[in-house]
Amino acid sequence: MPEPDRIIRLKTVLHRSGLSRSTVYRKMEEGTFPRQIKLGINGTGWKESELNLWIADPPRYRATSPRNECDFN
Repeated sequence: MPEPDRIIRLKTVLHRSGLSRSTVYRKMEEGTFPRQIKLGINGTGWKESELNLWIADPPRYRATSPRNECDFN
């Protein structure tokens, strides 16, 4: 049975990607960085697996998930 995907918060995304907050949001709008997912009224996070794909090959990454995705599968 595969392990469930972890959800990571902005601080971790910034640390692992080496990008600034504004660059992360700009790249999300361009579709060249994983999109955040809504966790609740005031919470968002990123799928760790999506961030790992971006880290593996940033120039070729293209976001494919819907903008406000809410499932963790």
